[in-house]
Amino acid sequence: MIEKMITEKREWILEKLEVARRDGALRRLESAPKRTKKQVAEDKNRALEIIRSRIAHFNLVYRLSWKRIAIRNQRTRWGSCSKRGNLNFNYKIALLPPYLADYIIVHELCHLAQMNHSKKFWDLVAQTIPDWKERRKEIRTYEVGN
Repeated sequence: MIEKMITEKREWILEKLEVARRDGALRRLESAPKRTKKQVAEDKNRALEIIRSRIAHFNLVYRLSWKRIAIRNQRTRWGSCSKRGNLNFNYKIALLPPYLADYIIVHELCHLAQMNHSKKFWDLVAQTIPDWKERRKEIRTYEVGN
């Protein structure tokens, strides 16, 4: 039934996606899909520098500890935090505006204390990113994958 509906509405869906892209509702990171291996490697190094610096900055407030930081080419996520205390970030974080990168970094850092999206978690995020709701909404307008 779902496949039938998608098939029937295919043109409408594609049209709405194109309008959303054109109007800026979905943003591709500039030139991210066409990056060379060398550019990706440079972006990964820059992402790691940014993340280490910003975690050190924000951790003055949180005083949390982690095991390792990894930079990856994730297709669907900007970041993640494992139960073992490992922080993972998409290398494309280096291509975002700094205030959105900060939101992602703080979001994952706070998962070290709260492995959920409870009120306690969002209260932690709000300690350093009081406008997290607006940033969260904006980051969702960016496409993560290629």
